[in-house]
Amino acid sequence: MTRKYIDCREFPSDAKCSVAISADNEDELLEVAVQHAVSVHKHADSPELRSAIRGMIHEGTPPEHAMPPGATSGAPEGVRTH
Repeated sequence: MTRKYIDCREFPSDAKCSVAISADNEDELLEVAVQHAVSVHKHADSPELRSAIRGMIHEGTPPEHAMPPGATSGAPEGVRTH
């Protein structure tokens, strides 16, 4: 079974959240992520929120350092990576 995770660092917010949540089960991860979104980020629990969170789920484990939204390699634009 592949672990799944959501990483708040991928999504800039006023809270400057550095939380990454992982679980073996997608439904379990969704429930914890919704609780986090409601309590920390003050979102209302709704079908739309749950759908958006499902779209943020990745397979594997969170990286030590998150890349900014839209980044593909972490290298500055125009710099080639090896």
